[in-house]
Amino acid sequence: MRADRLVSLVLLLRQRGRLTADTLARELEVSTRTVLRDIEALSAAGVPVYAERGRNGGFALLPGFRTELTGLNHDEALALLTAGSGRGEQVFGLGSALASAMRKVTDALPESHRVTASDAARRFLVEPETDLLSRRPVPEEVAGATMTEIRRAVLTGHQLRIHYAATGQAPQWRTVDPIGLVTVRDRSYLLATRAGADRTYRMSRVLAAEELSEPARRPDQVDLDRVWRERCAQFLSGDHIAVLVRVAPQRREDLLSSAVAVRAAAPDPDGRLRLEVTYQDLRHAEWALWQLGTDAVVLAPGALRTALRDRATALASLYGDGDPARGA
Repeated sequence: MRADRLVSLVLLLRQRGRLTADTLARELEVSTRTVLRDIEALSAAGVPVYAERGRNGGFALLPGFRTELTGLNHDEALALLTAGSGRGEQVFGLGSALASAMRKVTDALPESHRVTASDAARRFLVEPETDLLSRRPVPEEVAGATMTEIRRAVLTGHQLRIHYAATGQAPQWRTVDPIGLVTVRDRSYLLATRAGADRTYRMSRVLAAEELSEPARRPDQVDLDRVWRERCAQFLSGDHIAVLVRVAPQRREDLLSSAVAVRAAAPDPDGRLRLEVTYQDLRHAEWALWQLGTDAVVLAPGALRTALRDRATALASLYGDGDPARGA
């Protein structure tokens, strides 16, 4: 770990010039005292780092010093920098590793390509926090220690104990055989098997995790994209009901928060959104869409349209004649 941090420290000074100890500490996610110790270690190893005193002081490298990292051409580095410029820092607890890797990628470029590739990467924006229709949902949080244990078990092929809080149930410990990790729409999932049966666990509901020494019972090779598609199809083919609805853009997040899943989304010419979503059953769909009032119009299925019409008719009859005594 310290060796990686020392390399990152050198790359930060190479790419950004003079930096204070406080700035380096923030970038490396360590204390200022640790940064000062690392600076001393670099100096002792012959790296030409020096301190500048005063108000605008800090640490810097002697001009011309360069680490030897080669092998990437301009387009290869641009692809990596663009991928790393999105929201990857929130995926699977790999934020620090991603930041370190991006510094190494930048430093690996020849001098003539370094500035142009970094500038080009800033021209591409991947998965921004907002879109043209509404604000994206806030990503779900997973404790760092929990994510580390899960990630390690997935990569080493060991069994995993998780303390999982399923919807409407008290948290329970369970032992699973991890297959892989998936992130979609700011939500992360652990794909696993339990006693040979397929299981998909929402990461935000894992309260604690422990990697075990026993090997996981799983194939040596896995097509995670295929497994995810199969699990999605299985999930959506249950007792759920599919609903086609037109909704006002400002109520999009309200609609999505009550739905089980989203199958398709597209804008309509009049500015509304046409969404295909699933609910647990007809009663769930009726309750959820009633909350949106006239901001949502159900196009299908007919049974749901009928249920909403009957509910609206019954409500209108209570208030239609203006007689509160009769309505009671």
